[in-house]
Amino acid sequence: MPFSSLNSLAVAASAILALALTPLVRAVARRYGMVAKPKTDRWHKKPTAMLGGVGIWLAVVVSYLVFIRPATQGWGHFPGSFLDVVMGASTFLFLVGLADDFLHTKPYQKLIGQVMGSAFIIYYGLALPWTSYSALNVALTIFWLIGITNAVNLLDNMDGLASGIAIIASGFLALSFLATGQLTEALMLMTFAGALLGFLVYNSSPASIFMGDCGSMFIGFFLASAALVNVSGGRSRSLLPVLAVPILVLFIPIFDTTFVTILRKFSGRAASQGGRDHTSHRLVALGMSERHAVWMLYGLAALSGVLALLVQKVKLDVSLAAIAGFTILLTLLGVYLAGVKVYDETEEALAAGENSLYAFLIDLSYKRRIFEVLLDVILILLAYWGAYAVKFGALSGSAAWRLFLRTLPVLVFVKMAAFLVMGVYRGIWRYTSLDDLIVFAKAVVLSSVLSVMVVLFAFRFEGFSRTVFLIDGVLMFMFLAGSRMAFRLFRQVIPVARSGEGRRVLIYGAGDGGELLLRELLNNRALKYSPVGFLDDDPAKSGKLIHGLKVYGGNGDLNSVCEQNDVDEVLISSSRMSEERLQKILGFCRAQNILVKRMRITIEEVTEP
Repeated sequence: MPFSSLNSLAVAASAILALALTPLVRAVARRYGMVAKPKTDRWHKKPTAMLGGVGIWLAVVVSYLVFIRPATQGWGHFPGSFLDVVMGASTFLFLVGLADDFLHTKPYQKLIGQVMGSAFIIYYGLALPWTSYSALNVALTIFWLIGITNAVNLLDNMDGLASGIAIIASGFLALSFLATGQLTEALMLMTFAGALLGFLVYNSSPASIFMGDCGSMFIGFFLASAALVNVSGGRSRSLLPVLAVPILVLFIPIFDTTFVTILRKFSGRAASQGGRDHTSHRLVALGMSERHAVWMLYGLAALSGVLALLVQKVKLDVSLAAIAGFTILLTLLGVYLAGVKVYDETEEALAAGENSLYAFLIDLSYKRRIFEVLLDVILILLAYWGAYAVKFGALSGSAAWRLFLRTLPVLVFVKMAAFLVMGVYRGIWRYTSLDDLIVFAKAVVLSSVLSVMVVLFAFRFEGFSRTVFLIDGVLMFMFLAGSRMAFRLFRQVIPVARSGEGRRVLIYGAGDGGELLLRELLNNRALKYSPVGFLDDDPAKSGKLIHGLKVYGGNGDLNSVCEQNDVDEVLISSSRMSEERLQKILGFCRAQNILVKRMRITIEEVTEP
């Protein structure tokens, strides 16, 4: 059979089997009480069937045994290839997870099973070739296999999330196999993705079945061990793809696990303890719908997959810059999401009281100076590299690359000193304003001038380009301002819900007071207000937008605006409204049973009682 026909047949068979088997597994699970009941530390709100991993496993194994193995290696001894090893060990992990679904085994018992599966993988020659020491590679491989398996298990916290991310990772891993000439391995990954796609039909929101530990452990271990086949084979593998491809393909599970583990440790909670504090949960807490939160993580997983393919094709310096930029993006997102309240204040206070380290770290994270300094060092490197790349193109091995490496420490020293003197680290990110941007511009100009002077004095400017320092200054300002504006950007990309929980309010007055009031309503969720728009008597403001909310015209529009937006309250933001106009508003709102309130900012002297 031609390979292309085998390819299509195996993938289609896997998807169809999962589509057909999953409803049967769901019916059996419901009949015998294998149902996940809602808990306070879990996301789902209704009893949901478990054991969806059985359908996934059956679809993958049957497709492999019927279509792939006979056509590629026949029915020789087992294991006859790395794929046999991966399938055998992943099946063992499936059984470990299945035992946990039925018997609720202890964490250390599951860990022993994961170590046993890892030993099987390593025994047959699969390992991460990250160092020149075999013993260290073995330790790293065990850590990798166990870590990814548990990362996928932790990622299974919202409908369709783990299965969708696994499909994306499988797809990009298959493309990575194709790029290195490993066609059979690519077919196996596409078949695996087909089974996951068939399961996702029933697992996407609202899910009618969960994969269970048997599914998450099978999926996680399969992906982790398949990545080892990718880095162990192929042609002309350079060091960076060997290091980066497996990590990038599975970056989102790694990111979510690291993020949750760090925050739980800091808050005095066990990392293995369940909770509604994952990346996906925090996105929903910010106002995104569950489906949109999942799709956003899909997008980030796809972006990391593209980077995994990129590092196999481009120069070393371009790969490193792309990886650094993506890591910075996710780091900023993690810092932003870490500030989202997912536990009530009583729980936070209790955890902080039990862990003095937590209180210290909360204070440290609030100030964020250490993080800012480390971030700026990376931004300086990226801006300087970007300037050389724009000016000279490919850098690796060139004279320009040697000049870049020679002067980079000098620029880091000079620029960090200039940033400190100019007050770059005095502001708070979420309140970054035009005044801060002016400070950044001054700091960048001063640091660039000083850098040129130091290079002139130390290196006599021989071989250097003035254009490089000009481009570096522009890029540095863009990176510096962009990183500080990141939180405000996240607020636009991940907006707080405005039409969900809380009383629907119309803000009367679209001036400075109205904008101030809107920001307070959005930031202070304890007020339980959901702004729907502005109303202003100035016709020039009609139809404009303030933070995404429409400004409606005044005079006769109050009636229609309140009816269209189902307004519960009108909040007056101005203290300069005429008494006549105020009485008209009150009269209308009383007739419509709409409450009227006015914002006041008062400064009072505090005296002792």
